[in-house]
Amino acid sequence: MFGFGSVSDLTLLSKCSELPEELLKYKTGCCSGGGWDLAVVANDTDLSDALRVCNTSTVVPVDLVHGDVGGDEYEELLTRGFMLNWKAGDCSVCENSGGRCGFELSSIFGCWICHFPNYSRCFIWRSALSRLVVWRKKENYHNVENFLNSYGTLAPKRYSYSDLKKITNSFLVKLSQGGYGCVYKGKLPNGSLVAVKVLNESKGGEEFINEVASISRTSHVNVVTFLGFCFEGHKIALIYEFRPHGSLEKFLYKESSSGDHQLGWERLSQFAIGIARGLDYLHRGCNTRILHFDIKPHNILLDEVFCPKISDYGLAKLCPRKQSVVSMLNARGTVGYIAPEVFCRNFGGVSHKSDVYSYGMMVLEMVGGRNKIKPDVDGSTEMYFPDWIYNRLELDELGAHNGITSEAENEMARKMVIVSLWCIQIVPSSRPSMSRVVEMLEGSIQSLQIPPKPVLSSPPRSREDSSAMESSSMAIL
Repeated sequence: MFGFGSVSDLTLLSKCSELPEELLKYKTGCCSGGGWDLAVVANDTDLSDALRVCNTSTVVPVDLVHGDVGGDEYEELLTRGFMLNWKAGDCSVCENSGGRCGFELSSIFGCWICHFPNYSRCFIWRSALSRLVVWRKKENYHNVENFLNSYGTLAPKRYSYSDLKKITNSFLVKLSQGGYGCVYKGKLPNGSLVAVKVLNESKGGEEFINEVASISRTSHVNVVTFLGFCFEGHKIALIYEFRPHGSLEKFLYKESSSGDHQLGWERLSQFAIGIARGLDYLHRGCNTRILHFDIKPHNILLDEVFCPKISDYGLAKLCPRKQSVVSMLNARGTVGYIAPEVFCRNFGGVSHKSDVYSYGMMVLEMVGGRNKIKPDVDGSTEMYFPDWIYNRLELDELGAHNGITSEAENEMARKMVIVSLWCIQIVPSSRPSMSRVVEMLEGSIQSLQIPPKPVLSSPPRSREDSSAMESSSMAIL
């Protein structure tokens, strides 16, 4: 088996966005031709920042016996290699008998003897595949541990898996389930109610780093509070404050015998303003800009006084505040809320304006009561949303279809629709920033102009038909 001497882990990172000044010292000399951009040792305090701005990373062992090194010396370290001790065990006896020697993952010596060529070939391929899977999982585990270690004393509270079982009463009450795992209700020793989001093993590492990196250092009344985590092998979980009213989605889809909005127009307007403030904070209020990429009613939680909280940061992406466009390999988000530029670069670059688009689609859904309003007899489902609302806005007929009973409610609805239609403009540069959205929602209706009609319209979909692209489709309640 293998034994390492004085070896440290070196994290190599590539596909990085615009680098902050403090990370420039880690640049390597081999970044041309699609190579590595940064190289950071495992115990470096800047590793977490590097992981946030780079899309790809891998960990390699290097010999650091000569002391600390700079970014320009990492290439020499990789070339030099590291000391490796090999314990042969009974390998010679095994090979003399026609077998092949090796070690199990438990470090126990083993001897494999193949009698049938076809079976042996199958065994070799299966063995290679299983070792590749194990290597991937180990690399993923290593990346997460390095990420957590980089936080030092600032790391969020860490819970053991046995702690989680006590907190959730052995996962007794399931609140929701989605593509990334399940959410359970729990109670901390101090009596505080919490929501425990247990991640699936398949995307646990990626989702975990995204959420912790995004939300662990945030503090805003309209952003859900992160309380801690569990990371024990494949057992990964995130702990959040419990929101007793659940998600905004269930109120939008709740049927009413009178057809009126269950929440009332005053409350819907406050929701729109609160969510806009939370998004503006994520875009401008943190040291690093946070792009959410999955704004929708399902990911807006309501506390005991119906204060909206933005949740679920599994698809979030971090970038420097001054960076206008971010790189993205795959589309992410939920169908019906994804900005056009996210899945087709011909519309423009992906940026914080992509969140603005999702926000606009969500607020239009809040106003339209999308599953409650029935299209007119002469209307087709193809122009149902958002074209249908745009036409009603032009005709000043919002009140006839939305349970509006006063001029004040009509003004709230018109303001939300006008702002939303600006948010879903096809060209990203035509959309307002979230700070401007807050100003428009809090300002006078007379100061707002009706925007151009969006070129693209959203295809009709029911609640059951909604699907996600790399989305968790799960809220933390």
